[in-house]
Amino acid sequence: MEHYLYLLINFFTVIVCFIFSFHPKIQFSRYFKEFLWASLLVGIVFIAWDAWFTKIGVWWFNDKYLLGIRLFGLPIEELLFFICIPFSCVFTYFCLTTFFKLDWKPLPQNIFVIVCIAASLVISYFFRERIYTLMTFLSTAGSLFILHYILKVKWIGKVSFIYLLLMPGFLMVNGILTGTGLESPIVNYNPDEFIGLRILTIPVEDTVYGYELILWNIFFFELFRKTEKQPVVEVEA
Repeated sequence: MEHYLYLLINFFTVIVCFIFSFHPKIQFSRYFKEFLWASLLVGIVFIAWDAWFTKIGVWWFNDKYLLGIRLFGLPIEELLFFICIPFSCVFTYFCLTTFFKLDWKPLPQNIFVIVCIAASLVISYFFRERIYTLMTFLSTAGSLFILHYILKVKWIGKVSFIYLLLMPGFLMVNGILTGTGLESPIVNYNPDEFIGLRILTIPVEDTVYGYELILWNIFFFELFRKTEKQPVVEVEA
């Protein structure tokens, strides 16, 4: 049964959201195609990143909790992670923004983005010899800059707030993956390649990695929703 653990984590992460996608007041099922295109595009980049880090030993996976099927050097469960986690997050984003007005005014979002970019750059510089820390914070700073200043999206603030609301679920899922409640972690990290600061058993870099993953999933999801003539990526005047 232990061999199914990572697979079950993916399943229970997505199943409730998937069922409620068909609710008549939500109808997220109408956007399955848009979500899949978004998750596949973003997944290509993150899977390549994941495979590279696995190859050079930044992290590795415990076969005790895996089916044993691998593609690109990654467990099949890890590939499914890049569909299941974004699905739950994008579904939550869709529901909350459908039923509640969570938009930020331009000034608070500008301040938030500037602070996040500056903090990310400082952290990536001071921990530049730790590749997970460097790559995660540097790429997140770049993503925020591109989304805010080049693509001029207006939803960074509300997505960040929703990500904060999702944090308990994130801590539960990533906690199990990194060893909370288990004899040994499903995902192991090279201590030389990250800061060493953990939330429970979760490297703090994971929270930033997840944030960047969701930002890009939502960007492409909203972009592809244009074909349905829905209000999508908002552009500043």
